[in-house]
Amino acid sequence: MKIYIVSGLGADFKVLEKLQFPARHEIVFIDWLIPEKDESFTAYVQRMAEKIDDSQPFYLLGYSFGGIMVQEINKLKPAEKVVILGSIKSDKEKSRLIRAGEITKIPKILPVSLFNEKTTKAYSVLRKFFDPKNPRVLQYFRVKDPYYLKWSVEKISEWKFEETSKVVQILGDRDIVFPIKNSKPDYIIKGGTHLFPATKFKEVSRILEGEFE
Repeated sequence: MKIYIVSGLGADFKVLEKLQFPARHEIVFIDWLIPEKDESFTAYVQRMAEKIDDSQPFYLLGYSFGGIMVQEINKLKPAEKVVILGSIKSDKEKSRLIRAGEITKIPKILPVSLFNEKTTKAYSVLRKFFDPKNPRVLQYFRVKDPYYLKWSVEKISEWKFEETSKVVQILGDRDIVFPIKNSKPDYIIKGGTHLFPATKFKEVSRILEGEFE
């Protein structure tokens, strides 16, 4: 069976490269698309879903913003199971910071220029909050298209979704991006920051072995 995987906001699949998946399954990585001008989230999800062959049963796995994306894709093309890493199962699990963005609409009015490569490098210190003890944290953030980054931040703050029983949630207990206090995950990675798929890959791989039967 195929496992379709979507990585996180601004992150390529390097953050997931150490994960071991059951050999009986075929792994298919879905790259992020650059949003079209004024493209709605629904239209974008439909384009992402086009990459999935639903003529046969399949699994979905998403990391961070990718976890939100695979849950949206699952509405259009239902999977046998959805597993999310370092992500949330409903809008009720958003952090205070993300909720503030939703209420104030600040992400929508931020200029695209704020997300250009020169500026994002200036904010590299903030990115270290993903994992304060990992000096190589920036190696995971390689998708730097300014329009895509701004669009993604907007959509995360606006996202509305009701929790479904089909979703398996794995969270780190030191995740600042999606704090565990807001969720009731199926699995808790002790000492796991938001980058736990890269830093706690052995434990995560054992969990995935059991979930992707």
